[in-house]
Amino acid sequence: MDQNARNNLKLYDDVASQWWSDDIRWVRTLKNMVPGRLGYFDTLYNWQGKKVLDLGCAGGFMAEALDDRGAHVTGIDPAAEAIAAARDHAHDRSIQYDIGVGEALPYSDGAFDVVVCVDVLEHVTDLQAVLDEVSRVLKPGGMFLFDTINRNPLARLATITIAEDVLRLLPKGTHDPDMFIKPSELRAGLQAAGMKVGKLTGLGPRGISRRGDLIFGRLPLTAIIYMGSAAKPRV
Repeated sequence: MDQNARNNLKLYDDVASQWWSDDIRWVRTLKNMVPGRLGYFDTLYNWQGKKVLDLGCAGGFMAEALDDRGAHVTGIDPAAEAIAAARDHAHDRSIQYDIGVGEALPYSDGAFDVVVCVDVLEHVTDLQAVLDEVSRVLKPGGMFLFDTINRNPLARLATITIAEDVLRLLPKGTHDPDMFIKPSELRAGLQAAGMKVGKLTGLGPRGISRRGDLIFGRLPLTAIIYMGSAAKPRV
């Protein structure tokens, strides 16, 4: 890969066969972020029996965690080999996995109670199109739960210089800092899509495991990674 290339989505297919092996440190990092995200999302939503879309599901870490909570989960991602790995690992679960992109979701209007979208919005080619599609496939009263990366010098330092270049927590080229999203921009996009935006909170390291991996959780700082919610009005 060209070391100057950014927003390299091919890397998800490249490691698909090892997605659930715990052999690759950066994939373990993605897996370790799920409890931190759900530690916040669980306070906002009762998943039991709800129809949930995991938008940008990759190999299925979040989808399986939501299935464990009693949700009826559909996962979608453009990485075909990652989807294959997700299907193989979930062979005894009822999760539906599809190949597709957020800009053109292959689902009917109002198909889901909630859409979850983590580590995705900073990678898409048309943010507003994705937000519009999320709103379309949500039922009236449905909820959108998300996280993404803020666009500022501190976020660039943390996610590119430190996480990719120094600590190698992520492969070089994972992110393009020009595609990071300021909260004000995301709020405007969600409002344009007809959704009411809730409060934002931060997500980041809260400790280190015995294996030397980072443990993630909720933080007050939203300058780097931030999480939030938006609701589609009932009327």
